Amino acid sequence: MKSRMLSLLALFSALSAVGAAIKIPAIVGSVAFDVFPALLAAALLGSGAGAIVGALGHLLSALISGFPLGPMHLLIAIEMALLVYIFGVLYKKNKKGTASILFVLANTFAAPLPFIFIMNIAFYTALVPSLLIGSIINTVIALVAIPRLRTLVKPDILNHDVKL
Repeated sequence: MKSRMLSLLALFSALSAVGAAIKIPAIVGSVAFDVFPALLAAALLGSGAGAIVGALGHLLSALISGFPLGPMHLLIAIEMALLVYIFGVLYKKNKKGTASILFVLANTFAAPLPFIFIMNIAFYTALVPSLLIGSIINTVIALVAIPRLRTLVKPDILNHDVKL
């Protein structure tokens, strides 16, 4: 069981790396399609698995961009892990709409809030449109793919979660 879960985590992390290479035009180069594999992992493998993939996916996206925000990417990775974890918890409780809307809004407006204090409000304002577009696209891709992939994942994996 553990080796199967580890293999699936590696698979979703690899998908996240591929998504990280597909950028969304933004003021910061780390906005990409790296989140939807984390949302898939959260819905299919559990919240903990999704959180791991979400954090790794952001760090891979930042790495491909050359870490434009330096050590702030660690904070962003933690925020991403938390948001994906919450998405997974709500999705597993069959609150798919709430999970999706909360993820999009939190990733767009709440996650970049520290940048108001670290940079300035202009940076935050410039970042929000690309985060909104990226969050919506990543979430829609995940919501379309989850039901189709659910049949491929064995039920014993669907009922377990990775502990953080």
